[in-house]
Amino acid sequence: MPLYRISKAAELVGVSPDTMRRWADAGRVRTTADATGHRSVEGTELARLATELAGEHDRTRGAGQSTRNHLAGIVTRVKKDGVAALVELQAGPYRLVSLITRDAADELGLEPGMLADAVVKATNVSVEVDRPR
Repeated sequence: MPLYRISKAAELVGVSPDTMRRWADAGRVRTTADATGHRSVEGTELARLATELAGEHDRTRGAGQSTRNHLAGIVTRVKKDGVAALVELQAGPYRLVSLITRDAADELGLEPGMLADAVVKATNVSVEVDRPR
């Protein structure tokens, strides 16, 4: 069973280590302590918390849509040509790139610095893990 130190667990669910410690102290997330007193979160417990946190997001945003994966971010680049527009969005540590029509980019008024949501619906998602060397 993988164990994650408080700081890594916090990073994975998008909160500060202090918030993760407060949640552990309040019983919202279970932790275990090693011989030196450092607290860790088991992988299954972190997965439970991540699922719980995802359920706390505003569900009205996706009402009437089949797409549920919304990543709020800031537009960092818009490159338009005759027909298409390449839009880059930074959502936390994630850089997302979308190829849309130029008309759509113009209608949305997309420009660097503005807030936007990346709405993701994929038929193919790859998953990778680190392999021991």
